[in-house]
Amino acid sequence: MEVHESSLEVVKTARYCTLGTDITAAKRVWFACHGYGQLARYFIRKFAALDLDSNCIIAPEGLHRFYLDGNSGRVGASWMSKEARLHDIRDYISYLDRVHQDSGAHQLAAHQQLVHFGFSQGVATMARYIAEGRYKAHKAVFWAGSFPPDIDMKYSRAFQDCEAYACLGDADPYGKKEHIERNQEHFKALGMAPKYFQFAGGHEIPSDALRTLDKMML
Repeated sequence: MEVHESSLEVVKTARYCTLGTDITAAKRVWFACHGYGQLARYFIRKFAALDLDSNCIIAPEGLHRFYLDGNSGRVGASWMSKEARLHDIRDYISYLDRVHQDSGAHQLAAHQQLVHFGFSQGVATMARYIAEGRYKAHKAVFWAGSFPPDIDMKYSRAFQDCEAYACLGDADPYGKKEHIERNQEHFKALGMAPKYFQFAGGHEIPSDALRTLDKMML
């Protein structure tokens, strides 16, 4: 029996959260993608460590929500899985374009900085957005995640146009030597020279580490 599979685009209601000052008053705007199994309204609270009088944080939420344990209880979200991955990538790049537009991050003043930030699974999400998304940032932060292997030299210009930072905790279980070396190879292949920042901690975003990064980017 031969099964025929088709695909079609549908309308979906998505959401994002904001924290901090109004985007028109912000000196720095953070566009932050969460990790696997997180929700934007909880993830964004990590950025309360910043000066919220001068920073605006925008946290989109992955389009796939699911129960974290069984079929009830806490809910998390993800950006994609291996199933229909190319469709999911196309969908979330389009969605992130829309969040830029809806939030006002697509038309910042000359004195404002836009930071594209990805944590854990959000690193691959943000890397793909930098490569193929419509709106470009001044700085990019890859925090405790894997750089996607499908981003190759044809995207090098998109990455060389922004200042990059790679952050990882010294006790992060995902921070194995081969993982770090693989990311370094990707950065080198794209002509990037990110600033590396290692902090004391695991697979997390500690407040003091985030504040240190914020000062590094001045």
